Amino acid sequence: MGEMNQPPPPQVAAPPPMMPMPTMMMQPVGAGAIHPPHEQFNHLAYCVHSNPSWVQVAALAFLHYLVMLGSTVMLASIIVPKMGGNAGDKARVIQSFLFMSGINTLLQTLIGTRLPTIMNASFAFVVPVLSIAREVESNNFTNDHQRFVHTMRTTQGALIVASILNMILGFSTIWGAYTKKFSPVIMTPVVCVVGLGLFELGFPQVGKCVEIGLPMLILAVIVQQYVPHYFHHVHERITFLFERYSLLLCIGIVWAFAAILTAAGAYNHVSLKTQQHCRTDRSFLMSSAPWIKIPYPFQWGTPIFTAGHSFGMMGAVLVAAFEGIGMFLEGIFGAPAGSSVSVENIGLLGLTKVGSRRVIQISTGFMIFFSIFGKFGAFFASIPLPIFAAIYCILFGIVAAVGVSFMQFANKNSMRNIYIIGLSLFLGISVPQYFNEYTSSAGRGPARTNAGWFNDIINTVFASGPTVALIVASILDNTLEARGFESDRGLSWFTPFLRRSKGYSDPRNEEFYSFPIRVHNIIPSRFL
Repeated sequence: MGEMNQPPPPQVAAPPPMMPMPTMMMQPVGAGAIHPPHEQFNHLAYCVHSNPSWVQVAALAFLHYLVMLGSTVMLASIIVPKMGGNAGDKARVIQSFLFMSGINTLLQTLIGTRLPTIMNASFAFVVPVLSIAREVESNNFTNDHQRFVHTMRTTQGALIVASILNMILGFSTIWGAYTKKFSPVIMTPVVCVVGLGLFELGFPQVGKCVEIGLPMLILAVIVQQYVPHYFHHVHERITFLFERYSLLLCIGIVWAFAAILTAAGAYNHVSLKTQQHCRTDRSFLMSSAPWIKIPYPFQWGTPIFTAGHSFGMMGAVLVAAFEGIGMFLEGIFGAPAGSSVSVENIGLLGLTKVGSRRVIQISTGFMIFFSIFGKFGAFFASIPLPIFAAIYCILFGIVAAVGVSFMQFANKNSMRNIYIIGLSLFLGISVPQYFNEYTSSAGRGPARTNAGWFNDIINTVFASGPTVALIVASILDNTLEARGFESDRGLSWFTPFLRRSKGYSDPRNEEFYSFPIRVHNIIPSRFL
């Protein structure tokens, strides 16, 4: 009864209604757009086994030929003079490079990896080739041409023997077993360094003729990116044409500009080096190239086999570890350097948004045709190298950015991953810089033991940025907290693309990379 007589509790006034908060204040601190992972070919208009029209195929194939031609001429310009060759020898070396690039690319796209990639002469072979040239130079020759031929024969023999190492690694499945240890954490710094490690072929070469190279770089960016973006409302065809063929247009415009400067006498009273980089008539390839010349086996003579040079060449073969039979054929046909995947052409796939295998296969027709009909090939090879260098600034940058995109499949907030990527990325750029600076000042690499072949292997391997990054990243990623961190390392995404067995591999592997003929009936499956 007493409880019933207690007064009721005081009424509490309801709080006044709150004013609605601005939308931005209601979001959590630090919140932003979340972008789900996408595979690298997500943006491609045409993928591996899809094909554009034949007109587009022909135009893009010719563009791939032009892009790889620049690095071919650069490589020949580096090694041929050191070997004692003249302009005519340089023209024949370029023809050999182009011919073998066409053959090897065709083999790779038909029965090799089946990837839409161009195989081109690799700069990794500069160190062992120049080492052979220095040793041969000490011999007594009556003229430079004899020295050049002897150097070529020695290089051929070394390349033939060294290519056997790649064939052993490939057919024994050792290389395949090693690649199964890869993860996005490893691929991020490796692919980044593939692009960034070639910075010397970019703006340093543009600066050798800035009045040609810089306009090419600026024009390419404007025409390829800004014009389609700001004029797409006029007609969709404009966006399409400029995305696909802008580089062809830019090359033609700047090449014509360089020809006008040359004809107007702008370079008549400049240094010889400036003339060589700026003039359109200083390559001497047109005058020295033969009209018709088919590269044939042992065109320089019988190969000279030496154990030391062969072991030294193995360093470059390991760096370019992608093919063995192709390098063997290059040694037979007299190409003084082995080939590897062309980085600039990979960037071109992303820039044009066309990853069709047919485009790459048709481009081999241009390579082989212009390697046989030398005068026609020399016409395009006489394009000033700063024009190509400006293109490489864009294409190498795209490849480096693709490397960064691999990190989307791993845990980007893991300090373990950040540590591995940062260290391998930095050493992949810094270590080769030390080796290259040492070689430039001393005339040879830092490794200077009594075994010349060992020196060549060490100097070649550690002068390659991607190789250094791969060694550091693969060791750390597979030994530092490897177990239990598979998800952080991105293996759940990466592993299916490295397997061939049904049920464990991505179903598109068979769709994209199946052979055009029934190879499995001829070659045992353990070798495929």
